[in-house]
Amino acid sequence: MSKIVIRDAEPNDLPALLAIYNYSVRSSAATFDLQEQTLQQRQAWFAKYNENYPLLVAEEAGAIVGYACFGKYRDKPAYQQTVESSVYVDHRHQGKGIGKQLMQRLIERAKQLQYHVMIAGITKGNESSVVLHERLGFQYVGVFREVGFKFGQYQDVEFYQLFL
Repeated sequence: MSKIVIRDAEPNDLPALLAIYNYSVRSSAATFDLQEQTLQQRQAWFAKYNENYPLLVAEEAGAIVGYACFGKYRDKPAYQQTVESSVYVDHRHQGKGIGKQLMQRLIERAKQLQYHVMIAGITKGNESSVVLHERLGFQYVGVFREVGFKFGQYQDVEFYQLFL
């Protein structure tokens, strides 16, 4: 297995990020998007990330195999020390520890930026994501029941948090 390089995302990574994300849109409840995204939509999404809200990619042998990011938890000013994370790994590369490497680097960045709490919302049934987050110190804090409707059924979202 080649070495995994974790780095800040660049605009030319967008087609690979779009492919990873759209696979999740089609095949999992990890995202509540119901339609695949376009490159233009992902360009607008990409523009939200910067020094204070990083978007990291995992690269193996020149190919993007995953990404992780965090953004504002909510827009109200009192939430400014809290961020919400996301992590996606190409389905062909899952189980190799790539998500863990991405999240570890993301947590480091959040600490460097002096955020206080990182939140993760995980669709119930996504056990690999739960295990990943718990191994990194996230603690379960509650569930919002039936807040999404995808694949013909209501989906619960479990929330985890990490004090940084």
